[in-house]
Amino acid sequence: MENNTIYQHLFWKSYNDHFYKPIISRYIHPYEINSALKRFSTIGKVSLEGHSVLGKPIHSITLGTGSYKILGWSQMHGNESTTTKAVLDLLSIIDAHKDSAETEEIFKSITLKIILQLNPDGCEAYTRFNANEKDLNRDAQDCSQPESIVLRAVYKEFTPHLCLNLHDQRTIYNVNLTPKTAAVSFLSPSQDIERSITANRKVAMQYISAMNTTLSHLIKGHIGRYDDGFNINCVGDTFQNLGTPTILFEAGHLEAYDRNDTRKAIYAALLQLIYCAVTKSYVAETVEDYISIPQNDKKFYDIILRNTPIKEEIKDIAIQYREELDGGLITFRPYIAKIDNLNDYYAHKELECSGLDIQINTSEKLAEEIDIVNVLINGKKLSFVKNT
Repeated sequence: MENNTIYQHLFWKSYNDHFYKPIISRYIHPYEINSALKRFSTIGKVSLEGHSVLGKPIHSITLGTGSYKILGWSQMHGNESTTTKAVLDLLSIIDAHKDSAETEEIFKSITLKIILQLNPDGCEAYTRFNANEKDLNRDAQDCSQPESIVLRAVYKEFTPHLCLNLHDQRTIYNVNLTPKTAAVSFLSPSQDIERSITANRKVAMQYISAMNTTLSHLIKGHIGRYDDGFNINCVGDTFQNLGTPTILFEAGHLEAYDRNDTRKAIYAALLQLIYCAVTKSYVAETVEDYISIPQNDKKFYDIILRNTPIKEEIKDIAIQYREELDGGLITFRPYIAKIDNLNDYYAHKELECSGLDIQINTSEKLAEEIDIVNVLINGKKLSFVKNT
């Protein structure tokens, strides 16, 4: 990682010592966030912003007194927790260096307000939706849900100069025209149907370009650009439409299904963003730099069994995981996603099966969408991802 200042070097080098160790799992219960906020109340102001459908508190934490204001929110979708962990890492490392001149420099320049777990009901249930089964990222115009009302109220009161919309993306994404996963993807959302590059949209692009440069030293080739199709019902598009530069973060799959490797990359991106906000160095970046980031594509499966004999045919079998909450852990349940010639697709795990004896759910006929109980390859059981 490029160390543009002493404080950036200090914060990055101390990551392994001071990242937020109490949370490793993909599943984060709201009580764990409440516990973290109590710990970090010594470095920022914790505020109750409202309540969820089921009455759970929605808190923010605000750090700094600077004139440049940044607003972020995580887990609008309850089953997207990686960026929450990265924000907790940021808070933990700031806490470790709270008395340093570097920290003082940062928070005299900026004010950072973060809502951790905007959708606590969805977080507890580990689902994309809130307790009314509504997608909060399609509720930006109607604001029909209490969580949407909370976010809009915070936005109006705080009047940010920059917004950070923090999400996860599925394991299906690759960087376009490459066999590399999209471990981190960014987007400066459109604010109109023409996808105009307005002044505020350009600012978001410039920040993203700077973060891309930093991440290229850490996860080279694994950075993508999300589709910018306009949807005014999405929060990012709405806030961009209201004139506030807004950045979509999408934490994806790198190597580990617990995504703690991606978590570290998101932390690095946030650190670079803060550096740019303090120094205004983002203004040196160009729209062309942003557009040069390759777009996302959807070419990955979790597992592909290559050249599998099925009756008298040879086919590829793609296996995908369903993520389900089970006893406080995320269980990865495999199912058959596709049976076809998949030469144009990749997988996080590929097995060459030509000439091998393959048995899948021995008592069932093979078909797409069926759950997999077991896979035997020459009598040996195929292992799947463990709970996390």
